[in-house]
Amino acid sequence: MSEQIIVKNPATGEVIKEIKKNTVAEINEAITIGEKAFKTWKEVNANEKSRLLRRWADLIIENIDELAEIITTENGKPLVEAKGELKSGVSYVEWYAEEAKRIYGRTVPANSGDKRILVSKQPIGLVAAITPWNFPGSMMLRKAAPALAAGCTFIVKPAVETPLTTIRLIELAHEAGFEKEVIQYVNGRGSVVGELFTSSKAIKKITFTGSTNVGKILMRDSASTVKSLTMELGGHAPVIVCDDADIDFAVEQTIITKFRNAGQTCVCANRLLVHESILDEFTEKLSEKVSALNMGNGLNQETEIGPVINKDSYEKIINQIDDAVSKGAEVTTNNQDKHSSENEAYFVAPTILKNVSLDMNIMYEETFGPVAPITSFNKLSEAIEIANDTPYGLASYFFTNDYRNAIYLHDNLDYGIVGWNDGAPTAAQAPFGGVKESGLGSEGGIEGIEPYLETKYLSIGNVE
Repeated sequence: MSEQIIVKNPATGEVIKEIKKNTVAEINEAITIGEKAFKTWKEVNANEKSRLLRRWADLIIENIDELAEIITTENGKPLVEAKGELKSGVSYVEWYAEEAKRIYGRTVPANSGDKRILVSKQPIGLVAAITPWNFPGSMMLRKAAPALAAGCTFIVKPAVETPLTTIRLIELAHEAGFEKEVIQYVNGRGSVVGELFTSSKAIKKITFTGSTNVGKILMRDSASTVKSLTMELGGHAPVIVCDDADIDFAVEQTIITKFRNAGQTCVCANRLLVHESILDEFTEKLSEKVSALNMGNGLNQETEIGPVINKDSYEKIINQIDDAVSKGAEVTTNNQDKHSSENEAYFVAPTILKNVSLDMNIMYEETFGPVAPITSFNKLSEAIEIANDTPYGLASYFFTNDYRNAIYLHDNLDYGIVGWNDGAPTAAQAPFGGVKESGLGSEGGIEGIEPYLETKYLSIGNVE
């Protein structure tokens, strides 16, 4: 088995860098170091934690051009998207820099006058994170920031496809003043590192973003040590376009949610459900704009759609397109000759599929690629039934200018995140998380720091 992780540019297939896999002994040593460091880090006052987080955020912004190029080179997304990802990640660091100073307890009325009850919050301990390749910057930052703000130490295993972003961000954390023992990274295969994390008694919490299948394995294996878990898992987001929607605006926002990072996001649109009365107009306008998107190397300024991450992803997406077409779907974009899998660089041209039926694989499998299937509906109840017919419940979107439709859709969509006339609803101050098999817990907002805290209550008796 290779002792190296080979990091490639998915736009060219070229090797960027080879980095060493950590051995089991090295990973266990890092865990031990993090556990020991927790004893002193938890005692650091809130203002100092806040200062360090703010300094880290400042350094990320100061180095944003370098970091964006790292992301684009190892992930493939356009530079403008890489910078947007970093700004989003920094917003979490800035938010939790302030929340570090607002971890409050409370006094609770007792059952008798001679007692007092105090409730306090304490950091949970050493936190282990496992992060994905599609957002190598923001996913790590929005896990590390609340953990550090709460007083936890932190160790992260980045995806093998995109470790370089995490390495550089943690170098900047150390430059900001965090002790190296407080925030660490390890590199290795997920199956190996995941088992070490779940079996370790020193690690008190695991936070993971990735597939539902891997999340279930981590949940199962964490049971033996009863770890706290935050899981942001798979999604299959519907977009519902009502007959009263502003069609041009809905098209614009659909492109934002569907084609960002070449469709490789957990919250991107997977199914477009369009009212039958506007189906042709919406499809025509969407197809025209999608056909005009520039595909290529993300380092080129004009690129709007980068490559997909690897061969497995490419083949899955192409198979979904082929399956849909074989069952009667129509491709309405004009760039299908641009699919490419040469020299270990994999590009899927942005694709719109019309006349999609419920027996097609794309209506149930998460695509993670730049393909948007469109089906029609007549009644909102029908759209909701189709939208909810999935084990996932991460993000959903709808477009309507009728508040009655909006309230009905909000109340009946089984999703943790709902965008009403909004294709980009993520914000550091808001809880981000799914229901059903899309995860456990939330990241962002005041809800995002709670999983890194334990609640303790003190009952004080009056001793004469």
